[in-house]
Amino acid sequence: MVGASYNAGTTGEARLRELLRTNDAVLLSAVGALLDGAEIDHLVLDQNMSILEGSLGVIPRRILVHDDDLNAARRLLTDAGLAHELRSDG
Repeated sequence: MVGASYNAGTTGEARLRELLRTNDAVLLSAVGALLDGAEIDHLVLDQNMSILEGSLGVIPRRILVHDDDLNAARRLLTDAGLAHELRSDG
């Protein structure tokens, strides 16, 4: 689901939002480095699915950020020329 929200835990209800989804390992690494450099915490989901898919890279990896950091993360990737990779908000 595009722009999906995820609840993590019952106390505090930290909401994570999907920033991007890709099969490109180089893009994942670059985006991770950009987010790290901007001190924006992020989570990469489905990284280990290659075990199930036979290392074909058909299952996209997803990068999630905290809802409070979503706008800053989107702006960071837009400034880096990666706006076309961003998931839609709605």
